[in-house]
Amino acid sequence: MKAQYRQSIGFLLIILLMAGINPLRAQETVRDDENADYITISGVVKDKQNKKRLEYVNISIPGSTSGTVTNEDGEFSFKIKDPSHVKAMEVSHIGYYNNKIDINNSSISDLTVWMTPYENMLDEIIIHANDPRRIVEEAIKKIPANYSKNTNMLTGFYRETAQKGRRYINISEAVIDIYKTPYNESVDRDRVQIYKGRKLLSQKRSDTLAVKLLGGPTMSVYVDIVKNPDVLLDLESLPCYAFKMEESTNIDNRSQYVISFEPQMIMPYALYYGKLYIDKERLSFTRAEFNLSMDDRNKATQAILRKKPFGLRFRPLEVAFLVSYKERDGVTYLNYIRNGVRFKCDWKRKLFSTTYTIISEMVVTDSEENNVTGIPYRMAFKDTQSLSDKVENFLDEDFWGAYNIIEPTESLDSAVNKLKKQQK
Repeated sequence: MKAQYRQSIGFLLIILLMAGINPLRAQETVRDDENADYITISGVVKDKQNKKRLEYVNISIPGSTSGTVTNEDGEFSFKIKDPSHVKAMEVSHIGYYNNKIDINNSSISDLTVWMTPYENMLDEIIIHANDPRRIVEEAIKKIPANYSKNTNMLTGFYRETAQKGRRYINISEAVIDIYKTPYNESVDRDRVQIYKGRKLLSQKRSDTLAVKLLGGPTMSVYVDIVKNPDVLLDLESLPCYAFKMEESTNIDNRSQYVISFEPQMIMPYALYYGKLYIDKERLSFTRAEFNLSMDDRNKATQAILRKKPFGLRFRPLEVAFLVSYKERDGVTYLNYIRNGVRFKCDWKRKLFSTTYTIISEMVVTDSEENNVTGIPYRMAFKDTQSLSDKVENFLDEDFWGAYNIIEPTESLDSAVNKLKKQQK
């Protein structure tokens, strides 16, 4: 239980400073795959019934390791290397049937992908319907069998934004390397390295409060709840929660248990509430949605705040996580992580407070299992570092080359243009 407490406060830390940020240059190394031939498929994903745009939809090539996700506007841009060997692109989302799009070795723009909702008619009998905690326990025990037994080097795209009210004051992005040891080992040797990155900061004098998320890119290590069970899936911690069976759903054309959980004990630290999605056949965790409990604001503050200026009052409003996994050839891999933090700050003797929002997300865009070498500790990104301290300002429009990224939303595009003008 002590290990769970340490991890609960160890993977998300905010630092509030009055000082400016000293940038370091991003790496300029060019990899061979940046020069590879590729095509771009871009468009939007919508619900076929209600025509609404769908966010966080998985875009991938069947049988390959490359992929990305749609943004909050349902838009995507997917770069396919060596397109002559690719026949189709697959689109998948929770609660929908998968959709395959034929690829004809040429770029496609303004594509609309329609997704058909999954109809959960006459759902099969759930054997353990009266004991959802038992399902969670069995899924935890099957982690070594369901997840990668090999060392992997993942390529990921990471984006972090900070907003003051509705206005963006910090935008940082990076392509990262993630060294993942087998899932039957601890996270102690897992490392993250920034390969390429850029940032934009507000130059307004009123934005004197520097909001930093320490260790942001290391989310891919610490918030991988399957690899790092101390966050949520520690067997000794399960008695802290009450579990309830919800209506099942579909992910990647596979039926899923949906199990909600909430705290049922008072502990010295903040607990979580949320939902777990477990593949009914394989008993593998495919998705987790969870929030830090705000029942005790002091405990929540202790969990996320590292440092603040004297006289500044801090009040957390929401800390939310989304983690998803994707199955390939009978093995489940980390796919996507998103974290949102909202909090209020105000100075003593001032009437009004300001709301800040930090959004960070990471999508695995590629992976390699052969001839993988570790990331040296001296090269690894530390959980005491902020991404904006490690990357340089925005460069040219072709900065990412052939790398897949999460498309910026319309609001983020607008914010980038405004912040660029401030820097001129």
